[in-house]
Amino acid sequence: MKILLIGATGALGSALDKELSGRGHDVLAVARNSGDLRFDVTDPAQVGAMYERAGRIDAVVGAAGHVPYKLVTEMTSEDYLAGFRGKVLSQIELVRQGIPYVAERGSFTLITGVLGREPILTGSAASMANGAVEAFVRAAAIEIAPQRINAVSPTVFTESLTTYATFFPGMESVDLARVAQAYVRSVEGAQTGQVYQL
Repeated sequence: MKILLIGATGALGSALDKELSGRGHDVLAVARNSGDLRFDVTDPAQVGAMYERAGRIDAVVGAAGHVPYKLVTEMTSEDYLAGFRGKVLSQIELVRQGIPYVAERGSFTLITGVLGREPILTGSAASMANGAVEAFVRAAAIEIAPQRINAVSPTVFTESLTTYATFFPGMESVDLARVAQAYVRSVEGAQTGQVYQL
């Protein structure tokens, strides 16, 4: 399959690139400052330009999304809008604009996260964004068939515990290799409208 991988240079994106390429897929790596294609997917105009450059593809895999982390009392309306643009609207645009470019039975796999179901201090924007992406996936699945759409919702990565463990007290971590398998399930499988929780 020809796969467009968004956020290909981050920890998750790098693991996905290795796994999907290793399974024989033709992966087009997309990031802001490196990769095969350099685009900022938080800009809807750049999403359109990215698809024009990529051409016909079989799957879109999202591994990027940015939200601010602050206490609710410190958040501004602009902070919440930044979180919405950075993780929700950017992924909605990947789907909305990608439909004409993705194969008839191709797929979209988006990224959410544990904070949609297990909130933490300073994580209200992430919780909002993850919940919105998951609701969108369920709704879009009934409209874009036979194309498919799923989301992967991991907890904190084991490989990132040295940096983020204190933000996720008592929560089990998940290895990037296991998260990558959820993406494989979405891309190569037949399910749609699913949120794979890890």
